[in-house]
Amino acid sequence: MIGTFVTLRYPDGIDRSRVLKVAAESKGMFDGMPGLRSKAFTLDEEHDQAVNMYLWDSEEAARGFFTDDVTALITEVYGVPPTIQHVEILAVVDNSPAAVS
Repeated sequence: MIGTFVTLRYPDGIDRSRVLKVAAESKGMFDGMPGLRSKAFTLDEEHDQAVNMYLWDSEEAARGFFTDDVTALITEVYGVPPTIQHVEILAVVDNSPAAVS
């Protein structure tokens, strides 16, 4: 499994309403996406950044998604360029009700 962190830093202060709107409008495009196990949209107002977290089935799926075109789209939508970091997932704990029952 591969994790991806997409960090969006706002040097002039984060626009909470813009980030919330992006999350609300973009969420549906990730539902059922092949190779993507989960995605979380986050907001860190204290540090003027948003960090979106992805959990992928494979490195191929992760790296295949983040093309130059997708990176340009992220920049356009959020208004700042992203920093994209892929990490190896060693273990996952899932305490959601469906996983526990």
